[in-house]
Amino acid sequence: MIDKNKISARDVLHFIKEHSIEFVDFKFVDLFGRLQHVTLSSEEIDEDVFFSGIGFDGSSVRGFQPIDESDMIMRPDSNSFFTDPFFDQTTISFFCDIIDPISNDIYSRDSRGVAMRAEKLVNSLGIADTVNLGPELEFFIFDEVRFDQATQHGFYYINSEGAFWNTGVGGDEGKNLGHRAALKEAYYSAPPTDLYHNIRSKIVSVLKSVGVNSELHHHEVAAAGQNEIGIKYGTLLKMADNAVKFKYVVKNVANKYDKTATFMPKPLFGENGAGMHVSISFWKNGTNLFYESGSYGDISKMAEYFIGGLLKHAPALCAFVAPTTNSYRRLVPGYEAPINLAYSYRNRSACVRIPMSGDNTKTKRLEFRTPDPSANPYLAFASIIMAGLDGINNKISPPAPIDTNIYELDTTDDSVAIESVPESLEKSIDALESDHKFLLDSGVFTKDLIDLWIETKRVKEMQFVNLRPHPSEFTLYFDV
Repeated sequence: MIDKNKISARDVLHFIKEHSIEFVDFKFVDLFGRLQHVTLSSEEIDEDVFFSGIGFDGSSVRGFQPIDESDMIMRPDSNSFFTDPFFDQTTISFFCDIIDPISNDIYSRDSRGVAMRAEKLVNSLGIADTVNLGPELEFFIFDEVRFDQATQHGFYYINSEGAFWNTGVGGDEGKNLGHRAALKEAYYSAPPTDLYHNIRSKIVSVLKSVGVNSELHHHEVAAAGQNEIGIKYGTLLKMADNAVKFKYVVKNVANKYDKTATFMPKPLFGENGAGMHVSISFWKNGTNLFYESGSYGDISKMAEYFIGGLLKHAPALCAFVAPTTNSYRRLVPGYEAPINLAYSYRNRSACVRIPMSGDNTKTKRLEFRTPDPSANPYLAFASIIMAGLDGINNKISPPAPIDTNIYELDTTDDSVAIESVPESLEKSIDALESDHKFLLDSGVFTKDLIDLWIETKRVKEMQFVNLRPHPSEFTLYFDV
């Protein structure tokens, strides 16, 4: 039996032999969070692999090396070991750290390394010995997705068996049973309207088999296959690994059901988008440092300063926690989107919420609601912690909490001064360019990573979208 809290290379080799493992899969994400992998025959694995790693072409990975400096090393983290459930042959998988072969240090643009450095910084400052995070990754399951972009056309087409727009469509045998939720009315819907219960339960079972424990699952608000599976909180690096596993499992289980899953924040016009609310708490010697009985929301001064840092740096944070042009289709008024830079107890219209926990000190936490699941979780979680640390270190007090429905406030009233998140990726990237010093503290983020992030988002993403005619423009302007 392997102790999952501390796994040695020798433990792995013993497991391979004992369980007749045929292949070993090495996984990592590129700078922008897309999962990559390479598979080795188990006969090629020895203890040296876990110390020296294996070489790969860094110039072929987004956000890594130029071709004249392409050689890089991936080194498996033995503690990230899990049995991969999706391969026909028996396979175990590891997450890898990316190593610079010249310095033999963790590569500056390895996002997993960024998360590790953020976690170590909190410990080294003596502020806390544990950072707990709990992400909620919402996603959509569709039955068909088609899209293309060319000189003379650009389109996407989505279909979902459970979508409200299919109430008048005949099924395979020319009949329609009619169990479909209305637009924006699918939250907690029950079968048969909830067509995805069995898929979600299967996902939960597979997640458990790879070490990710689920707390609940349900249909979300959007009535075209929007789902949520809650996973149990854990430490920063572990939860970033788990978020990557979560996406991997969701996509592959959906594929086994002949469906497709996406973590795009806003794939559907007129429906709620998919968020990744992140719960945060700091602990020391088994004590929750964010709890203080009798204060507003029962949160401590440390938690209040953490909120101050989040709200101060939120525009720049959005470049990492809402990092796509599509993210800003979600962050608009009218869809319960957390666009208001405010905090509140219980109030879901603020971007930082203090969930109810009663007298249970262990569950007191902050919930940052702006992030979405298109983010690279290593960079998103690390940037959140760095903003919060800046708030704690500099005692940044947030504006007074707001306990009314912010969506219904008269924002034309000068006494109601509530700032909002940036309205576009362009403005988030501009904010990051002018406000990133807090990320560089102790080398957690590096300037070259931030510079490349800014350049890539501007040149390869924003320009790609902005330079092409939009289908809506034909509706508006074709007959001018």
